[in-house]
Formats: sequence, C-alpha cells, structure tokens
Amino acid sequence: MLMAAQFNPPPNWPAAPLGWTPPPGWTPDPSWGPVPEGWQLWIDERVDPAHGVEGAPGSTRVLPAGPPTSLPPQPDEPRPPRPWFKRKRFALPAAFVLLIILIGALGGGGDTDGSSPVAGSTATPESVRENSSTATQDAAQVEAEAAAEAEEARLEEEQRIAEAVAAQEALAAEDARQGTLVQQNAYRQAKAYVDGMPFSRAGLLRQLTSEYGGKFLVEDAEFGVARLEAEGGVDWMAEAVEAAQSYQEVFPMSRQGLIDQLTSEYGSQFTLEQATHAVNTLGM
Repeated sequence: MLMAAQFNPPPNWPAAPLGWTPPPGWTPDPSWGPVPEGWQLWIDERVDPAHGVEGAPGSTRVLPAGPPTSLPPQPDEPRPPRPWFKRKRFALPAAFVLLIILIGALGGGGDTDGSSPVAGSTATPESVRENSSTATQDAAQVEAEAAAEAEEARLEEEQRIAEAVAAQEALAAEDARQGTLVQQNAYRQAKAYVDGMPFSRAGLLRQLTSEYGGKFLVEDAEFGVARLEAEGGVDWMAEAVEAAQSYQEVFPMSRQGLIDQLTSEYGSQFTLEQATHAVNTLGM
C-alpha cells in the first residue's frame, strides 16, 4: 500500500472528477461559498495497485465513482453561466413579489370587517327578482314624481302668463275706455253740460261740435257722449222731463205744442218717445 494526497472538496462545492487535482494557481469559484470550518481539503489515502484507491480511515468523504455532476473550472476556461433562478436580477424581484403575496394573504386572512362571504348570504333567484322589482318600482315612482312636478310647474307658468295677459288686456281696455286726451276732454265737457241744464243726446252732440260750443270733432264728441252713457252719467228720459218742466215754467204750452218743442230740430231734439214720456210725466 502507498500513501497519496487526495483533493477533498467540501459538500457545498461541486464534486470533482475522480483523481482530479487542482493545478497550480487554481482558485475556487466564489459562488461555491466558503470552506466549512475544520474541513480538510487534502486527505491521505492508501493506493493499492491491484484494487485501486480506498479512502483512508478517518476520512470525512469518499469520492463517488462515475462522472461528477460538474467540473471545477480551469483557469483558462470561461465560467459556465449560472442558472437563471440563481441570478440576482431574477432572484431579488421574485423574492419581493413573493413577499408582497405573502403579506396580502396574511392581511386578507385577518380581515374581520364582515366583507367576506358568510353562510346564507348568497343571492338567490328569488331575492334577485325581488331586488329588481323593487328597483323598478322605485324608478317608476321617481319618474312619476318628476312628471307631476313638471306638470305643476307647467300649470303655474300657464297661470302666470294668463294673469299677465289679463292684466295687459285690462290696462288696454281702461285706456280704450278713457280714450285719448281730447276724447277725455269731450267726455268731461259733456258731463258738465248735462249737469248744468237738460240736453237730449242729439242736442248734446250739437253743443259739443258747434263752433259756438266745444268745437270738438264729431268722433271725439261721439266718444265723450258714449262714455257718459256707458258710465250711467245720463238718463235721456229724465232729461226730457226736466226740459219739459223748464219750457212750462217759461212759456206754458199745450201737450202737442210741448211735444213739438221737445222734438224739434230747432228745439231740444228729443225723440218722440222721450217727449211723450215727459208730457205724460207732467200729467198733460
């Protein structure tokens, strides 16, 4: 038996080929990690020319037979690329994503706000139909209320417009009733005449239009007399009786003579009906 030094890589390093010895200047890959404390990189083994190599008593590892899982890189050979899951640019983001998922799972598991489904809370077709019917009824009620409010607003607006139109028409009617300033003057003069002495309608118009009287235009005089009649400011029957009494006081006449005087175009110009009423009133 001969004694020989055998390279003994740590368990965290890749297995070396059988009989491989590090060449001068060789250094391990830093990614393999440090050598465990107390680990022997070189061990003594017995060499039996007939039976091969056997591990020396007390050795901590026996090199396996067969091909190694990976070969130590030689100084002149490029290092093989590391697996993608061992690279930092992949490992760190993946770890961060896993950490977020874990935190979310822990947070969701402790949620006690009642938002998680509970027994009996599953919606049934009946409850869905009831909710749908209730929503439809509520929508119909809201629509009906809106329509009622719109109708009420429309009626109020129509009433406001009607009142404004009526007020405008009343003002226009009042202006038409009073007439122009000249027509108002004709009305006032006609009223003053009948208040002072008896007049028939024709006699009053003649007085208002006469060049020795009011000198009003015929249409203005007509407006003044018509307004006087409309307001009840004159009673032609009473005017005829008053005229007949005046004639009788100045110059007594017969019944027919008084009727002729009351109806004459050169006299009072009352109608025959009015003159007859006057003499009948006087008892003639």
